[in-house]
Amino acid sequence: MSTTTTEPAAALTRIPPHDLDAEQAVIGTLLLAGTPHNASYRYFAETLETGITPADYYRPSHATIHRTVCALRQAGEPIDVRTVTEALTRSGDLTRVGGPSYLVTCVQAVPTAAHGPAYAEIVRAKAYRREAIEAATRILEYAYSGEGDENDVRDLIDQELTAIIAGMPGLEAAPPTVGDLYLDFIADLEDVQEGRKVGTTYGFADLDTLTSGMQPGNVTVIAAQSGVGKSTLALNAAVAAAKAGTPVMFSSLEMSANELMQKIASAEGKIALHHMTHQGALTPEGWEKARQLGAELFRTLPLRVYRPDGAALGDIASAARACVRQGGLGVLVVDYLQLIDVENSRNTTREQAIAAVSRGIKNLSVQLDCHVIALSQLNDDGLMRESRAIKNDASVVIKVHRPDAEDKESPRAGEVDLIVEKNRFGPAASVTVAAQLHYSRFHDMTQV
Repeated sequence: MSTTTTEPAAALTRIPPHDLDAEQAVIGTLLLAGTPHNASYRYFAETLETGITPADYYRPSHATIHRTVCALRQAGEPIDVRTVTEALTRSGDLTRVGGPSYLVTCVQAVPTAAHGPAYAEIVRAKAYRREAIEAATRILEYAYSGEGDENDVRDLIDQELTAIIAGMPGLEAAPPTVGDLYLDFIADLEDVQEGRKVGTTYGFADLDTLTSGMQPGNVTVIAAQSGVGKSTLALNAAVAAAKAGTPVMFSSLEMSANELMQKIASAEGKIALHHMTHQGALTPEGWEKARQLGAELFRTLPLRVYRPDGAALGDIASAARACVRQGGLGVLVVDYLQLIDVENSRNTTREQAIAAVSRGIKNLSVQLDCHVIALSQLNDDGLMRESRAIKNDASVVIKVHRPDAEDKESPRAGEVDLIVEKNRFGPAASVTVAAQLHYSRFHDMTQV
């Protein structure tokens, strides 16, 4: 007696659910309504707010166009057939998506941009059905395989069904009301007032008092002219935060990992920096201090040093996410903004490029729930380059001013003003600290 086995693939040879007309209409809406101040721009935003992503499209060319539109939006550029055509040309994808004529075809497929959100919901619904089919196929194939036992099968079913139910398309639930938030607000207020909730320390008492320390999801910009010591200040803050138990990543586009280690050792061991960088200059006492730092500080300090191979923000973001997975991340230092490259920046002004980097760093602080210290270069007039976008995205802006950097005979030699120009958590004010740059460190004026 023989039994007939039905292969799972036999029932799944039909064309997966999709609606190419709706996909064209979504792309057409994004191209037609993507310019701010355009009367139909609201439909562009509402279409994206449905949650539609490139992965929801059945036709790969539509996914490519959608990604390009989103990249232009993130860079703050206008979106229309011409700008998207240029971006696709730069990326080498224009021919693969059907050329400029296909973009025009998509625009012509839209009766009105007001229907864009509805078309997006249709596309997402079809994508959801495809995901359900794929999940069911994985369950069928595993069940037919004979692998594992009934517990393994049940676990797979549970994982797949949980994932597919969680991914059900539709607009997100409305945000909570203030009434829903009130109890959490009161609990947080009590924690702040009773000292149970404090930000991560910068390592300077007066600065911590003024700003309430470093808060997750926020950005501090430290700005200074070249040679004043902004990298040293940021590294001091990073070490102070790490010594307080906060996981930190210091990403430098200027200094090597070894140079950063020299600076940390100099500051923490009070070893003259120039003694470590010149042959035979390190004294026996200096050697002993350097060796002690290994056991007493470096082996347990939750501080990671990262020197990207390139200069793209994506590289820094990837390393930061790896830190989150491997022990967490509370503070990220980026040294410095003007050295970061921007993708597809050939036709982008320098101000637009820095604005994109600044916005990307702000988004990263929110996504990773960490505080970012971003360094910025000041020009000879003491103004922050591309300052408007950087200041807008920052919660705290600190300018570093050393009187003796401009006047060697200054009576304030050895003093440094941390000028807090913007402070979302308190008033704007100036904090004075002391500089010991031969030890690569700044410290409170009252510190011995």
